[in-house]
Amino acid sequence: MNDESAPRPKGLGKRAWVTTKLVRRVLRGLAWSNFVHVTVIGRELVPKDGAVIVASNHISMLDAVFLWGALRRRAVAIAMAELWSWPVVGWLVRRLGQIPVLRRDSESGQAALSQAEQILRYGGVLIIYPEGRLVPAGEREPYKPGVAKLALATGVPIIPVCTAGTDRVLPMRRVRGDGPAFDRRQRVTIRFGTPIDPADFDDADKLLDHLRQRIDDLRTTE
Repeated sequence: MNDESAPRPKGLGKRAWVTTKLVRRVLRGLAWSNFVHVTVIGRELVPKDGAVIVASNHISMLDAVFLWGALRRRAVAIAMAELWSWPVVGWLVRRLGQIPVLRRDSESGQAALSQAEQILRYGGVLIIYPEGRLVPAGEREPYKPGVAKLALATGVPIIPVCTAGTDRVLPMRRVRGDGPAFDRRQRVTIRFGTPIDPADFDDADKLLDHLRQRIDDLRTTE
Protein backbone atom coordinates (compact mmCIF):
# COMPACT_ATOMS: atom_id res chain seq x y z
CA MET A 1 0.00 0.00 0.00
CA ASN A 2 3.04 2.27 0.31
CA ASP A 3 3.32 5.12 -2.19
CA GLU A 4 7.00 4.91 -3.03
CA SER A 5 6.83 8.20 -4.97
CA ALA A 6 6.05 10.17 -1.80
CA PRO A 7 8.44 10.74 1.11
CA ARG A 8 7.78 8.84 4.32
CA PRO A 9 5.55 10.97 6.58
CA LYS A 10 7.37 12.62 9.48
CA GLY A 11 4.92 11.09 11.96
CA LEU A 12 6.09 7.61 10.95
CA GLY A 13 9.80 8.41 11.21
CA LYS A 14 12.33 7.32 13.83
CA ARG A 15 12.31 10.62 15.73
CA ALA A 16 8.52 10.51 16.13
CA TRP A 17 8.71 6.90 17.32
CA VAL A 18 11.33 7.66 19.96
CA THR A 19 9.31 10.65 21.18
CA THR A 20 6.15 8.52 21.22
CA LYS A 21 7.77 5.90 23.44
CA LEU A 22 9.11 8.50 25.87
CA VAL A 23 5.83 10.41 26.19
CA ARG A 24 3.77 7.24 26.54
CA ARG A 25 6.08 6.03 29.30
CA VAL A 26 5.28 9.24 31.18
CA LEU A 27 1.54 8.87 30.53
CA ARG A 28 1.50 5.25 31.69
CA GLY A 29 3.39 6.23 34.81
CA LEU A 30 0.68 8.77 35.57
CA ALA A 31 -1.99 6.14 34.90
CA TRP A 32 -0.33 3.56 37.17
CA SER A 33 -0.05 6.14 39.93
CA ASN A 34 -3.78 6.89 39.54
CA PHE A 35 -3.03 10.56 38.93
CA VAL A 36 -6.10 10.20 36.73
CA HIS A 37 -7.97 6.90 36.77
CA VAL A 38 -8.11 5.62 33.19
CA THR A 39 -9.84 2.47 31.93
CA VAL A 40 -9.16 1.22 28.40
CA ILE A 41 -11.59 -1.31 26.91
CA GLY A 42 -11.22 -3.17 23.62
CA ARG A 43 -7.71 -2.00 22.78
CA GLU A 44 -7.04 -5.44 21.25
CA LEU A 45 -9.52 -4.56 18.48
CA VAL A 46 -6.93 -2.23 16.95
CA PRO A 47 -4.85 -4.28 14.47
CA LYS A 48 -1.20 -4.73 15.48
CA ASP A 49 -0.05 -3.72 12.02
CA GLY A 50 -1.42 -2.22 8.84
CA ALA A 51 -3.26 1.02 8.20
CA VAL A 52 -6.24 1.91 10.35
CA ILE A 53 -8.35 4.99 11.08
CA VAL A 54 -9.27 5.58 14.72
CA ALA A 55 -12.36 7.83 14.92
CA SER A 56 -13.63 9.20 18.23
CA ASN A 57 -16.06 11.66 19.74
CA HIS A 58 -14.45 14.88 20.96
CA ILE A 59 -15.51 16.34 24.32
CA SER A 60 -12.31 17.75 25.86
CA MET A 61 -8.88 19.09 24.96
CA LEU A 62 -7.52 16.03 26.78
CA ASP A 63 -9.16 13.53 24.42
CA ALA A 64 -6.16 13.17 22.13
CA VAL A 65 -3.78 12.72 25.06
CA PHE A 66 -5.74 9.82 26.53
CA LEU A 67 -6.59 8.19 23.20
CA TRP A 68 -3.06 8.52 21.84
CA GLY A 69 -1.70 7.13 25.12
CA ALA A 70 -4.14 4.20 25.07
CA LEU A 71 -2.87 2.92 21.73
CA ARG A 72 0.04 0.50 21.51
CA ARG A 73 1.13 1.75 18.09
CA ARG A 74 2.48 5.09 17.04
CA ALA A 75 -0.34 7.27 15.74
CA VAL A 76 -0.74 10.55 13.90
CA ALA A 77 -3.69 12.82 14.64
CA ILE A 78 -5.37 15.58 12.68
CA ALA A 79 -5.50 18.45 15.19
CA MET A 80 -6.43 22.12 15.31
CA ALA A 81 -3.61 24.32 14.04
CA GLU A 82 -3.74 26.53 17.15
CA LEU A 83 -1.85 23.83 19.05
CA TRP A 84 1.27 24.52 16.97
CA SER A 85 1.59 27.95 18.63
CA TRP A 86 1.25 26.68 22.22
CA PRO A 87 4.34 26.43 24.44
CA VAL A 88 5.64 22.85 24.83
CA VAL A 89 2.56 21.41 23.07
CA GLY A 90 3.63 23.08 19.82
CA TRP A 91 7.09 21.50 20.05
CA LEU A 92 5.58 18.11 20.81
CA VAL A 93 3.07 18.02 17.93
CA ARG A 94 5.83 19.02 15.52
CA ARG A 95 8.16 16.38 16.89
CA LEU A 96 5.43 13.75 16.55
CA GLY A 97 4.56 14.79 13.02
CA GLN A 98 0.91 15.49 13.78
CA ILE A 99 -1.25 17.10 11.08
CA PRO A 100 -2.51 20.68 11.59
CA VAL A 101 -5.81 21.92 10.19
CA LEU A 102 -7.34 25.37 10.30
CA ARG A 103 -11.03 25.28 11.15
CA ARG A 104 -13.42 26.62 8.51
CA ASP A 105 -10.57 26.70 5.96
CA SER A 106 -11.27 24.36 3.04
CA GLU A 107 -7.74 24.62 1.61
CA SER A 108 -6.21 23.65 4.96
CA GLY A 109 -8.71 20.84 5.29
CA GLN A 110 -7.78 19.40 1.89
CA ALA A 111 -4.07 19.63 2.71
CA ALA A 112 -4.66 17.81 6.00
CA LEU A 113 -6.61 15.03 4.26
CA SER A 114 -3.81 14.64 1.72
CA GLN A 115 -1.26 14.22 4.52
CA ALA A 116 -3.59 11.85 6.33
CA GLU A 117 -3.91 9.69 3.21
CA GLN A 118 -0.13 9.37 3.06
CA ILE A 119 -0.10 8.15 6.68
CA LEU A 120 -2.58 5.44 5.70
CA ARG A 121 -0.78 4.50 2.50
CA TYR A 122 2.33 3.92 4.59
CA GLY A 123 0.39 1.56 6.87
CA GLY A 124 0.07 4.00 9.77
CA VAL A 125 -2.59 4.75 12.39
CA LEU A 126 -4.58 7.94 11.91
CA ILE A 127 -6.59 9.53 14.73
CA ILE A 128 -9.45 11.73 13.56
CA TYR A 129 -12.38 13.47 15.23
CA PRO A 130 -15.27 13.40 12.72
CA GLU A 131 -17.11 16.28 14.39
CA GLY A 132 -14.17 18.55 13.65
CA ARG A 133 -14.35 20.42 16.95
CA LEU A 134 -15.10 20.05 20.65
CA VAL A 135 -18.73 19.12 21.24
CA PRO A 136 -20.07 18.99 24.82
CA ALA A 137 -21.60 15.72 25.95
CA GLY A 138 -25.31 15.73 25.10
CA GLU A 139 -24.89 18.03 22.09
CA ARG A 140 -24.58 16.93 18.46
CA GLU A 141 -22.56 18.21 15.54
CA PRO A 142 -22.71 16.93 11.94
CA TYR A 143 -19.82 14.64 11.06
CA LYS A 144 -17.39 16.04 8.50
CA PRO A 145 -17.06 13.81 5.40
CA GLY A 146 -13.26 13.55 5.53
CA VAL A 147 -13.13 10.33 7.55
CA ALA A 148 -15.49 8.56 5.13
CA LYS A 149 -13.67 9.87 2.07
CA LEU A 150 -10.34 8.62 3.44
CA ALA A 151 -11.71 5.19 4.27
CA LEU A 152 -13.43 4.76 0.90
CA ALA A 153 -10.40 6.03 -1.05
CA THR A 154 -7.90 3.79 0.72
CA GLY A 155 -10.01 0.80 1.79
CA VAL A 156 -8.73 1.27 5.34
CA PRO A 157 -10.99 0.12 8.21
CA ILE A 158 -12.32 2.55 10.81
CA ILE A 159 -12.16 1.75 14.53
CA PRO A 160 -14.96 3.64 16.34
CA VAL A 161 -14.03 4.94 19.77
CA CYS A 162 -15.99 6.48 22.61
CA THR A 163 -14.07 8.71 25.00
CA ALA A 164 -15.89 9.42 28.28
CA GLY A 165 -14.98 11.40 31.38
CA THR A 166 -12.36 13.70 29.89
CA ASP A 167 -14.94 16.48 29.84
CA ARG A 168 -15.15 16.20 33.63
CA VAL A 169 -11.38 16.10 34.13
CA LEU A 170 -10.83 19.17 31.93
CA PRO A 171 -14.21 20.70 31.08
CA MET A 172 -14.66 23.31 28.39
CA ARG A 173 -14.67 26.79 29.85
CA ARG A 174 -18.15 27.62 28.60
CA VAL A 175 -19.77 24.61 30.28
CA ARG A 176 -17.86 24.19 33.56
CA GLY A 177 -19.55 27.06 35.39
CA ASP A 178 -18.18 27.35 38.92
CA GLY A 179 -16.63 23.87 38.80
CA PRO A 180 -12.87 23.22 38.86
CA ALA A 181 -10.83 23.82 35.72
CA PHE A 182 -9.09 20.47 36.27
CA ASP A 183 -10.42 17.60 38.37
CA ARG A 184 -8.20 14.53 38.42
CA ARG A 185 -10.65 12.65 40.67
CA GLN A 186 -12.88 12.02 37.68
CA ARG A 187 -12.65 8.68 35.83
CA VAL A 188 -11.82 8.42 32.14
CA THR A 189 -12.86 5.53 29.89
CA ILE A 190 -11.58 4.85 26.38
CA ARG A 191 -13.73 2.21 24.68
CA PHE A 192 -12.75 0.79 21.27
CA GLY A 193 -15.31 -0.85 18.99
CA THR A 194 -15.01 -3.49 16.28
CA PRO A 195 -13.64 -2.30 12.91
CA ILE A 196 -15.91 -0.91 10.21
CA ASP A 197 -15.04 -2.15 6.71
CA PRO A 198 -15.57 0.65 4.16
CA ALA A 199 -16.09 -2.01 1.48
CA ASP A 200 -19.53 -2.57 3.00
CA PHE A 201 -20.60 0.92 1.91
CA ASP A 202 -20.98 2.55 -1.49
CA ASP A 203 -21.80 5.99 -0.17
CA ALA A 204 -19.90 8.33 2.15
CA ASP A 205 -23.05 9.54 3.89
CA LYS A 206 -24.11 5.99 4.73
CA LEU A 207 -20.67 5.26 6.14
CA LEU A 208 -20.78 8.44 8.24
CA ASP A 209 -24.24 7.59 9.58
CA HIS A 210 -23.06 4.10 10.52
CA LEU A 211 -19.94 5.47 12.21
CA ARG A 212 -21.98 7.91 14.28
CA GLN A 213 -24.36 5.15 15.33
CA ARG A 214 -21.46 2.93 16.34
CA ILE A 215 -19.88 5.66 18.47
CA ASP A 216 -23.28 6.45 20.00
CA ASP A 217 -23.72 2.75 20.82
CA LEU A 218 -20.35 2.70 22.57
CA ARG A 219 -21.37 5.80 24.54
CA THR A 220 -24.60 4.20 25.79
CA THR A 221 -22.62 1.35 27.35
CA GLU A 222 -20.89 3.80 29.69
